[in-house]
Amino acid sequence: MKTRFILIQTSHAGNVGATARAMKTMGFDDLVLVAPRWPNVLRREETIQRASGALDVLENARIVATLDEALDGVSHLCATAMTPRDFGPPTRAPRQHFEMLLKGELDAYTVQALEPENTQSFTAKPPVGIAFLFGSERFGMANEDVYRCQVALSIPSNPAFGSLNLGAAVQLIAYEWRQALGAFPVPSSTPEAQPADAQQVAGMLAHWEQALVAVGFLDPAAPKKLMPRLNQLFNRAQPTPEEIHILRGVAKAMLQVAAQAKP
Repeated sequence: MKTRFILIQTSHAGNVGATARAMKTMGFDDLVLVAPRWPNVLRREETIQRASGALDVLENARIVATLDEALDGVSHLCATAMTPRDFGPPTRAPRQHFEMLLKGELDAYTVQALEPENTQSFTAKPPVGIAFLFGSERFGMANEDVYRCQVALSIPSNPAFGSLNLGAAVQLIAYEWRQALGAFPVPSSTPEAQPADAQQVAGMLAHWEQALVAVGFLDPAAPKKLMPRLNQLFNRAQPTPEEIHILRGVAKAMLQVAAQAKP
């Protein structure tokens, strides 16, 4: 789905760079600036530094004079506003709203309210594109801009201190939207270990049986269920071939110590 981030009247160049970085980490690249304080904000040194390598997002970004010019190709507008308003779109947490949006529940609610007789035959359609609107650092979003949106997203935070800088707010919204669309896989830092095969485990157990007899822990005349229990233990543990080598090294050392201890 087309996804756009719109910054309205941004006053700090660094926040533009931080926004580009936040977007790229979540796989988004459509950035539009509406009437920023600096006409050359995309080329300012602070912007480039804070982007931390997301220069392609900056290169593709657009600067427009009005919000209308930033809304081409998108049909679902999400305001971001901390301050509750007594009029305007509903306020929801991002995760809740995204789930409702992608399941088609928002359109279904609208039909149920306006045309209850058609609810059963209603088929939800995803929006053409979605845009996230962020207001200026000092004043936030203007009421008239919020009123144009289908929802006001509010990031759940400490009621006593909910202040987020612009870059952090963009990162959280971008993360939640990416999770809703389908998260990126988390790469494993280490390769998945392959367990030793049954032959290797059996060889190690035979080696340990010799060592346990040598040190006097296992009585071959009355072994009871010691070796079957050890077999079950190692089946549950699923040791790797490298771990089998270590265990056989321990058995070898036990046999050597036992041999040295004989008179």
